[in-house]
Amino acid sequence: MPKRKVLICGSTGFIGRNIAENLAQRSDLEVYGVHFKRAGLEMSGIRPVYADLTDYAAVDKAISGMDVVIQAAASTSGARDIVERPYIHVTDNAVMNSLLLRASYDHNVETFIFFSCSVMYPSSEKPLKENEFDRNVEINPNYFGVGWTKVYIEHMCEFYSRLGRTRHTVLRNSNIYGPYDKFDLQRSHVFGATVNKVMEAKNDKVTVWGEGKAERDLLFVGDLVNLVEASLRKQTTSFEILNAGYGSAISIRDLVGKIIRASGKNLEIDYDLSQPSIETRLCLDISKAKRLLGWNPKVTLEKGIEETLFWYKESMLKKEMSKTF
Repeated sequence: MPKRKVLICGSTGFIGRNIAENLAQRSDLEVYGVHFKRAGLEMSGIRPVYADLTDYAAVDKAISGMDVVIQAAASTSGARDIVERPYIHVTDNAVMNSLLLRASYDHNVETFIFFSCSVMYPSSEKPLKENEFDRNVEINPNYFGVGWTKVYIEHMCEFYSRLGRTRHTVLRNSNIYGPYDKFDLQRSHVFGATVNKVMEAKNDKVTVWGEGKAERDLLFVGDLVNLVEASLRKQTTSFEILNAGYGSAISIRDLVGKIIRASGKNLEIDYDLSQPSIETRLCLDISKAKRLLGWNPKVTLEKGIEETLFWYKESMLKKEMSKTF
């Protein structure tokens, strides 16, 4: 029986790399990883594909012959850019996804998985279901551009699904964390930035932007990968939007405390009110994914922090060793 060909866009990024490394271990799949600005994955079982996803000819060539397209490529960064340069998350993302969806239709791709996000949801004290996004309620001004871009692409997925060739899955993921995350302070989200600050602290102090009152739903990347596999195996409908989160929220203040304790360090937390922060509360209702796909997060936040810190230490050690040779 021929292997199914899977193209992972953004395979050198955080989510894409975790998916690529996981699926490459399966004997029934032939895994291809798209790369552009970074080098291709140097890993057995992943075939590198160089492509600029904002160029249709390159997209068309990359998708030809594929059975599954997993779209994890995006222009992303942290809270500072979201507040000060929101336009960088709009144009390229709209272009690349439009081209990928069209090419997937043209080449009769069986399944297209798109990573949306949860920025279109309002701040809420209760877990939100997929149908609780209300287009008549204003998206948080900090997320206006990226939020409506994601909604537009979700509708494009639904549009193409109605044409009958390709099954589409939209995953509205919460804050994802784990190995291969961005840990530099310029591009990282709150989890990666906090890990960097804690592990590299030099003066027994960690600075947190804002008051630390914002609350986030944090999902370990391994659980997200499991959801992708569950959707490939079990989704029978032509189109689904599924929340992908842990199902509960934690404040940034408490998250920083947990990371400090897991690091074994004795650090003081300093709150810098002059820096940008987005003071909202969000957690996702994940009952739909549980019901349709039998999926449930397995990694607790404490275990996820432990695994991420271990990976971070190992990664930093490898970088230091490479400098000596």
